[in-house]
Amino acid sequence: MPALGVFLLVTFLAAGALGVLQGSTAIPTEVIQLTQFGPAIGVLAVAVGWRSRVRESLAGAFRAAGRVGARGPLLLATAPLIIAAAAIAYGLLTGDARLTPPSALDNPFAVIVVAQLIGACGEEIGWRCFLQPLLRRRFSALTSSIVVGVLWGVWHVQVLAQAPVYAVAFLLATTSMSVVLGLALDRVRAHRLLLAGGFHTLINLGLLLCMDEETGAVLPMVLLGASCLVAAALWIWRAPTTRTTT
Repeated sequence: MPALGVFLLVTFLAAGALGVLQGSTAIPTEVIQLTQFGPAIGVLAVAVGWRSRVRESLAGAFRAAGRVGARGPLLLATAPLIIAAAAIAYGLLTGDARLTPPSALDNPFAVIVVAQLIGACGEEIGWRCFLQPLLRRRFSALTSSIVVGVLWGVWHVQVLAQAPVYAVAFLLATTSMSVVLGLALDRVRAHRLLLAGGFHTLINLGLLLCMDEETGAVLPMVLLGASCLVAAALWIWRAPTTRTTT
């Protein structure tokens, strides 16, 4: 798949360049991380040589009309449940529930919410709206979701410099969340970008307010990974049909 190689190469390089660029700006990472637009740039690069392939993969990503069914609301409800499970477990194990009120953040919460949604969509247009359907042409929904989740996790290359347990837990979290997203959005032909971006945003906001995994602390990341794994297992259980598209 030449298109796959181009997407991954540009996505990784663009994210690195945007990370360097952010360091020279006054844009706080609490609000948005410019690296999130790496996958969107990857999609644009693929569109130069494979426009029809990109158009086919993105079908339904922006479409407002079409059937979503119960999976859309259930997907969005899964995100806060993941965060709640991890945060409650953390509080029970440590006796110190780590909750940050929105008013205590360094930037207006409304600005953070909007910026986080924009950034999440910048990622999801590449991972779930382009790459997932591209792989779905050859593999089952579950297999393609796992592959996308691993690539998505490795793309956060800075995480690999953390403690091994932290890095493994992070990859478990991204892979499990990718399974949830992949199964929820499989064959959905409307609102896919908004749904994927909404789930991603809710996860990011939940981590910002309820967890301290950004410090490199191992326990909250392990609990997040475990919570995501349980959510993925439940989605696999309720969506047993994950056969390859013919």
